[in-house]
Amino acid sequence: MFRAVAAILIGVGLTLGLAARADVQPWAVVPSESSIAMRVGSPLGQRSGRFERWTGDIRFDPQAPEETEVSIAVEAASLRMDDGALTRTALGPSFLDTARHPRIVFRLRSLEPTGAQRFQAQADITMKGVTRPVSFPVTLRSDGRTAQMTGGFSLDRAAFGIGTRGPWNGILARQVRVDVVLATRPAS
Repeated sequence: MFRAVAAILIGVGLTLGLAARADVQPWAVVPSESSIAMRVGSPLGQRSGRFERWTGDIRFDPQAPEETEVSIAVEAASLRMDDGALTRTALGPSFLDTARHPRIVFRLRSLEPTGAQRFQAQADITMKGVTRPVSFPVTLRSDGRTAQMTGGFSLDRAAFGIGTRGPWNGILARQVRVDVVLATRPAS
């Protein structure tokens, strides 16, 4: 009898969970208002870059932002640094190795409310076949017709096997700052 009641309760719980998730609708990225930028320290000061091509799979309910689901696939070879020679180096085998690892993947695991329009994001980043967790604050604004998430985090490039050999390892800072602006609207 206990097993039957437990099975019914689990079934009802799963059904309610699936019903709640059904309200999390697909949203589309607004590329002209979105960006993924990065900067890294060097002896010549901060060097900056921007990824030009990426796609997002976003599920969002303005009434329940903590249910947000985000998966971003970045075309690694679309990185453009503030210097052409630096771009070629960043895309090469010692750094992003875009020939062997064409995608960088960001997957949001959770959004925990911390205040009005503020959340702590928990995500996984995969680069060069290595996945690492990252936690960072974000601001999320929505009027129900549009939504914008902004945030940033620092990554240790060596943890992903980026630039760990050769002269660049001692020249560039290990910490790379990534800033994201993700503007979206309901998918039609």
